[in-house]
Amino acid sequence: MSINFLISQAKLIQEVIDAHASEIEKLDQEIGDGDHIFNVQRGIKLVIELEPTIKELPISKALNQIAMKVLSGIGGSSGALFGTLFMTMAKGENIDEGVEYKKAIEIFAQGVEAVKQRGKADVGEKTMMDVLIPVANCLQDGVQNDKDINEILTEAIQVAEKGMLSTKDLLATKGRASFLGERAKGHIDPGARSSQLMIKTVCESVIQK
Repeated sequence: MSINFLISQAKLIQEVIDAHASEIEKLDQEIGDGDHIFNVQRGIKLVIELEPTIKELPISKALNQIAMKVLSGIGGSSGALFGTLFMTMAKGENIDEGVEYKKAIEIFAQGVEAVKQRGKADVGEKTMMDVLIPVANCLQDGVQNDKDINEILTEAIQVAEKGMLSTKDLLATKGRASFLGERAKGHIDPGARSSQLMIKTVCESVIQK
């Protein structure tokens, strides 16, 4: 993982999120505040705009700058949670000496755990954690079982989709959706959908290489 990789992935994610913006906005209007897609799009744009500033930095400092920009530039819970993800990844041990895929998976999993603690949300609560936690577990299991990287990422794509779809039948315990009670059922969580699209985009990009 390099800074060029991070920026290139942000640009790919931007294309995919923009293509699904209407869908995600509709999901959020049904059970949320309606601003999730705008916050996500703004966050991605801010990361891409950092390229001239971070391209020569060590990866730890680049990730930290991304975290700070996301924290300060995005409204709602998204800024705090994605900021926490990048800030935790920036603290990964020895990452400035190089980040091959096993190290990338390790620091991503550490970041997801930090987001879980920050948001006080777990699997089954109709949030983006229904995607991120199973994906992090899947990636770590793949490394521990010495699976091929393409196999690991293919499984992660499947796990992300399963997690996203599972939110449709869940009761929400966090955010505005939690006030809807049973009425939140039958709707996919917008944060889970956007997270699933991001995971799918990155994994497919790496598999193709």
